[in-house]
Amino acid sequence: MLRLKTNALDLLYNEPPTATVLPMLKLIKNAHAYAPAPLGRCHILIAADKIAYIGADLPSLPACLDVEQVDVDGAAVVPGIIDGHAHITGGGGESGPASRVPPVRLSEFTRAGVTSVVGVLGTDDLTRNTQTLVTQAYGLREEGLSAWCHTGGYHLPLMTLTGSARGDIVFLDPVIGVGELAVSDHRSSQPTLNELLRVASEAHVAGLMTGKAGILHCHMGDGERGLALVEQAVQTSEIPARVFNPTHINRNKPLFQQAIALARHGCYIDATAFPDGHVDPGISAAEAYLEFRAAGGNTARFTISSDGGGCLPAFDRDGNLTRIGVGLSQTLPDTLSELTQLGTKLEEALGPLTCNVADLLKLGQKGRLAVGKDADLLVLGQNLSVRDVMARGQWHVRDHQPVRLGTFEDL
Repeated sequence: MLRLKTNALDLLYNEPPTATVLPMLKLIKNAHAYAPAPLGRCHILIAADKIAYIGADLPSLPACLDVEQVDVDGAAVVPGIIDGHAHITGGGGESGPASRVPPVRLSEFTRAGVTSVVGVLGTDDLTRNTQTLVTQAYGLREEGLSAWCHTGGYHLPLMTLTGSARGDIVFLDPVIGVGELAVSDHRSSQPTLNELLRVASEAHVAGLMTGKAGILHCHMGDGERGLALVEQAVQTSEIPARVFNPTHINRNKPLFQQAIALARHGCYIDATAFPDGHVDPGISAAEAYLEFRAAGGNTARFTISSDGGGCLPAFDRDGNLTRIGVGLSQTLPDTLSELTQLGTKLEEALGPLTCNVADLLKLGQKGRLAVGKDADLLVLGQNLSVRDVMARGQWHVRDHQPVRLGTFEDL
């Protein structure tokens, strides 16, 4: 297996950097491409980190060019998955320092087909802060992933780097919004309506100034108030509904029904692809999507994320921890497979994991296969398993095995 040597390891062992020259041009032949709309059998030419051509005609390239050619023999080729909610620095901490989840390694994302990720802070936004989150996003970028993050975390006042959410979004390149601010959760700061509106305003104005998403990504807990505060904010302010972005909306059924109603105002809603054993008392992300569609919801505003690296605790009525687990990015391709098994066409099932997320987050180069877009794509194997992964024009996974590892993964 080819494992690319990183400069960080070269420096660690006091060796001169190893220059690995990779082909700038890659030709993927005989792909059954989905953009996510089906394109039929075609060929895809990658130039550096961009898609240069997609079409039925095989490009005629000069023999003097160094072109890596891969014939996928009719396999489905789809956009890379965008995980809009992951704890890239690790989550947890609800039962003491030893319960803090470690940072997520590069191949834990790529093996699951994730080529873009947005990092968040959760319960522990003190020992883990915006500084560490931004640094981790930069680190993942150096390793070949596309990575962004939100500023703040569960609590108010927000944990920021520049002193304000607006400043973080405007001046820090990876920061695209605020979150995950906890609502209807015993671990939250119990935000009031005015506080919620103030934070949403900061995010919205910063988004206008930068062209970034400028969203307020809200963690929804199991509290009985559910989405009532967010609903009130949407209905009583001039802030566009798209700014308010609740997540974990499928964690229990009453909350999910409220989310269906909230989406009618124009909000994007985000379901969590919970691992097995952590779905009850809610419903799976796949089931949530199908119910949302059946209720007449705008499926273009429905997204699915993993909560990868995050702690998945359960509490009793007194706030005592009764169960703990960890979110996994692998639940995203599993959800894609579940949706198709339940009768959803692949091109539709891809939406909540790709183009819908790109539209919400204003990531114009992501989420679709088209000329000029970033070369982030997956080759799917049997049962829609993730066989090959390309991120920013470079292979990270081939034949189900990682060929590019994070800096310290093979130590």
